Amino acid sequence: MRIHSAGRSATLVEFDGLDETMAYYRALAADPPPPVVDLVPAARTVLVTFDGPPGPVLQWISSVQPTVEGTEAGSDTVTIPVVYDGEDLDEVARLTDLSTTEVVAAHLDQTWTVAFGGFAPGFGYLVGTDTRLHVPRRTSPRTSVPVGSVGLAGEFSGIYPRSSPGGWQLIGRTDAQLWNLDRDPPALLRPGITARFEQA
Repeated sequence: MRIHSAGRSATLVEFDGLDETMAYYRALAADPPPPVVDLVPAARTVLVTFDGPPGPVLQWISSVQPTVEGTEAGSDTVTIPVVYDGEDLDEVARLTDLSTTEVVAAHLDQTWTVAFGGFAPGFGYLVGTDTRLHVPRRTSPRTSVPVGSVGLAGEFSGIYPRSSPGGWQLIGRTDAQLWNLDRDPPALLRPGITARFEQA
């Protein structure tokens, strides 16, 4: 763990890998002291913003012990219905040496954890336990990916919350609303919570 100043009211905590980042994020989010305003996880970092002097916050960060497993406090597992008819399903099967049926089964038969958000409001980077689904991004990104597209890229699965360019391997689509400003909180998939996919 490496701690870097990110201005007068923020500290960036850097880790060696995603698993360590997620473990520390869970521990930090479990009981933040009053000066802490927000925690923003990413693939290898957690940004800690605070209101007050940095000393007590830095002491708290250094004292926190990572947790191995767990989810966002008070959260339930989100279930997302998916139609598995993505344009890249055959390509993912080829890349993984699985049949398309086995790709779908592997995507369904695990619990996914939202590691962090990014790219667009409501987009959650989901990590699972089945490494067979780790596939590279497309060599040629699409100029427009439809809203609700479910994809794979590297160690992550994700759902496009709006139509946008993208290079993920598309395996399906969902009608789940990922971002809704009338909902509190607006994002369906938030760091630390778990998700499962079901075949629609």
